[in-house]
Amino acid sequence: MWFTTIYVLVFAGLCQTNVTLPVIMTLYCIGIPLILLMVYTVLHDDYKTVRTFKDWYSDYPMETLEEEQ
Repeated sequence: MWFTTIYVLVFAGLCQTNVTLPVIMTLYCIGIPLILLMVYTVLHDDYKTVRTFKDWYSDYPMETLEEEQ
C-alpha cells in the first residue's frame, strides 16, 4: 500500500511538470494495476475485530445506538 500511495503522489507531481506525454501515459498505465492491486489487498485483508457500528468511535465513546432509543 505504501508503494502505491507514494507512486500516485509522485505521478501527480510529475503531471504538474514538463514531462513528456508518453512518459506520463506509461506511468499512468503502470499505476492503474497498482491501484487495483491495492484495493484487492485491502478488501481481502485478514483483519478481524469484535467492534460493530453500535460501538461508535474508539476515541470518543458513546452509548450504543440501542441504549439511546
